[in-house]
Amino acid sequence: MDWTISKARAGRVPGKAASLLALAVAVLTMAACSVSYKFNGASIDYSKTKTIQIADFPIRSSYVWGPMASIFNNQLKDQYANHTRLIQVKRNGDMKIEGEITRYEQRNKAVSSEGYSAQTELSMTVNVRFTNNANHAEDFERQFTAQSTYDTTQSLNAVQEELVRQMVKDITEQIFNATVANW
Repeated sequence: MDWTISKARAGRVPGKAASLLALAVAVLTMAACSVSYKFNGASIDYSKTKTIQIADFPIRSSYVWGPMASIFNNQLKDQYANHTRLIQVKRNGDMKIEGEITRYEQRNKAVSSEGYSAQTELSMTVNVRFTNNANHAEDFERQFTAQSTYDTTQSLNAVQEELVRQMVKDITEQIFNATVANW
């Protein structure tokens, strides 16, 4: 019986030693590596890029909803103010974002069994010109689009503000990711 206990204890020691060795190797490996996480999604070299210039985007669409431009412009500026340390300037920014709202339209998306429109899709497209004066290889001109759907039992006037805010949030996140997140 003593032999069984000794054998069991002897079997545990190498297991504990192996666990401690594995833990020590993991700790040393982690200490030797440099890992950097940015929880705001931005990957900006603040030693080279300190300022951003964000122009107001005018509406160039044939169909318009008056408050849309101010909602978009404020949300875009807030996106960079809340998620980066970049200072917003009126001119000569290290990064520059400009463009226009080119499309705002609605179309039938689904038809009911009676042959009438059951859902309508509202869409918004923004053309963006981005200039990175620290790295012109990242410059681009691109369009960003978002859509929202609503039941035709509701009037556009009743849901328009909420839908525009949803689309603006989506588009400003797309622009942010394309310009500074580098995902």
